[in-house]
Amino acid sequence: MTHQNIIKYPPISERVPRMLHGADYNPEQWQQYPEVLEEDIRLMKLAKCNVMSVGIFSWVSLEPEEGVFTFEWLDRILDSFAENGIYAFLATPSGARPAWMSQKYPEVLRVESNRVRNLHGFRHNHCFTSPVYREKVRVMNIKLAERYANHPAVIGWHISNEFGGECHCDYCQNAFRTWLQDKYGTLDKLNHAWWTAFWSHTVTNWSQVESPAPHGETQVHAMNLDWRRFVTDQTADFIKHEIVPLKTVNPALPVATNLMEFFEGLNYWKFADLLDVISWDSYPTWHDRGGDESRQAAKVAMMHDIIRSIKGGQPWMLMESTPSLTNWQEVSKLKRPRMHLLSSLQAVAHGSDTVQYFQWRKSRGSSEKLHGAVVDHVGHEHTRVFGDVTEVGNTLEKLEEVIGTSVPAEAAVIFDWENRWGVNDSHGPRNKGVKYEETAEAHYLALWEQGVPVDVIPMDADFSRYKLVVAPMLYMVRSGVGERIQKFVENGGIFVATYWSGIVDEHDLCFLGGFPGPLRKTLGIWSEEIDGLHDHDRNRIIPVAGNELNLQGEYGAIELCDLIHTEGAEVLAVYGSDFYTGRPALTVNRLGHGKAYYIASRNIGPFHSHFYQSVIDRAGISKALDVKLPHGVNTAIRTDGVHDYIFIMNFTHKQQEIVLDGRSYEDMLEDRVIEDGKVQLQDYAVKVLKRDRHKPAIV
Repeated sequence: MTHQNIIKYPPISERVPRMLHGADYNPEQWQQYPEVLEEDIRLMKLAKCNVMSVGIFSWVSLEPEEGVFTFEWLDRILDSFAENGIYAFLATPSGARPAWMSQKYPEVLRVESNRVRNLHGFRHNHCFTSPVYREKVRVMNIKLAERYANHPAVIGWHISNEFGGECHCDYCQNAFRTWLQDKYGTLDKLNHAWWTAFWSHTVTNWSQVESPAPHGETQVHAMNLDWRRFVTDQTADFIKHEIVPLKTVNPALPVATNLMEFFEGLNYWKFADLLDVISWDSYPTWHDRGGDESRQAAKVAMMHDIIRSIKGGQPWMLMESTPSLTNWQEVSKLKRPRMHLLSSLQAVAHGSDTVQYFQWRKSRGSSEKLHGAVVDHVGHEHTRVFGDVTEVGNTLEKLEEVIGTSVPAEAAVIFDWENRWGVNDSHGPRNKGVKYEETAEAHYLALWEQGVPVDVIPMDADFSRYKLVVAPMLYMVRSGVGERIQKFVENGGIFVATYWSGIVDEHDLCFLGGFPGPLRKTLGIWSEEIDGLHDHDRNRIIPVAGNELNLQGEYGAIELCDLIHTEGAEVLAVYGSDFYTGRPALTVNRLGHGKAYYIASRNIGPFHSHFYQSVIDRAGISKALDVKLPHGVNTAIRTDGVHDYIFIMNFTHKQQEIVLDGRSYEDMLEDRVIEDGKVQLQDYAVKVLKRDRHKPAIV
């Protein structure tokens, strides 16, 4: 078994070998206010902002009539950027088509699942399959590339914006049928994979295939899976279509598009090979839990780690965040003092080489006029938010040696989009909430709380890079995955699986011969049945005396309890209630040089913390900082192989003290050596410490 190599990556742009700091900028909204545009440049430099995303949703400003292009305003903006040392990620405007296009070519508008075509409006209301839309996008992108691909201010492309949604028009129906023909080849194979003999759903002609519809078919789970796969593939194909004319002019210019938090509609793992840089838009609801932000911080950290893992650990971009509040959440709460710097550096701690915002200046009208921004409607720098943004800019300048460094993760959590689709579409065992996402987050949280660097990966990833792989609710096990997990364990890896694993294959067909299907030998157990508990039901998990993990006491179990038989596995804990009292609730199976644990129930209280602390200690998995952390304080690490950069983050409203591990540390933000071996953290504060990677602690 191999482990991760430490890599020092190049900057996102070789022309700007610095931390990038900036925002979405919409100068087309201010063409009638030239004094505003002039002032923006002064304010950008004052806030230490060196990059802007420009041109998002600006199609009508670039092409007000079909074939009439007006690039002069964008020329002026980019030329002004170049003169003032500011750079741009230039967006393609395909996120929202102009009204003239919708009127003349209604086919570009989406058809919803109810088979009704939308009116013009909103954004992303267009068909990715439409030949007209694709041609219009191609022409626009050729024009942009020819004019700006070698502009001194342009350091990358921002493809569209927050891809999502689906279309059910005739073009998409035909494309779906072609996609299925390419996948299955024959109707017999399609019918078997979809199990269409159920309810007499057998398809006898390709023309009979339709996408899921509320007034048609939604119960063929394999069809639903394939539709979602098709939507991802069609979106990816559209992105490829956008990129071709851009790369034709300047192949070296990197391409990115902004992803969204845990967005279920698209399988983001499929974007890895399309994009040069991965980015996402982070909008957590801070300050909604009484001052303890740790659960929210862990969820955000998990998404950061997904984004970093998509391209195998390569640094990524925080493309959007709010410097203050949003205007679309249930409660638009202001960030408390220090929270903006803390949340921004949390992204850097997990591998981002940028901090960017939506938006630079608040819009004067329409739906986002009250969304947070660097520059408020008052129009000057004398605001709390502008001061917070400037503080981030100054701080990023102190962290430039962190650029391109790696996150050395020895542990991974499998969070697989297709598995997610399958789990959430399945009927039973608990239709009021099977909670795949929350389950994955709970296992991630237990690692996060201990400062363990984690990659978050699909089931097709290379497991040999890790010491520990955790697979919460791996309901779907695609072909070959079970065999690779078995090999991982045999070679010395530690694998953790839970209830509701190994149920179906990639076609959502149940495994015959007993659950957990291809994981059965690895785990050394057979799952006979699973009990779905009501919200008021409780069970107990009682560790066996002398168990290898030294678990003691009792733990609560809720919602799902798997009734299993051991087939070589050792029992570490048993159920304490109901008719299955005394049956295995936690097992370990030794296979080759490794171990595979099976957690049979959804456990609450400190179970995950105790379980993973013991597993981590026994496996020798490295933490960012090998010290005991107070609740709500998290550590993260980036390294270049010579120096480690340790981020210590206080996600509570209380002052905290951390006693270090005896090694020598430099406080990078205060430019001083820590003499007393202690770090004091104000509420919502962050420290960044530097140490020699291979220099041991002073005993």
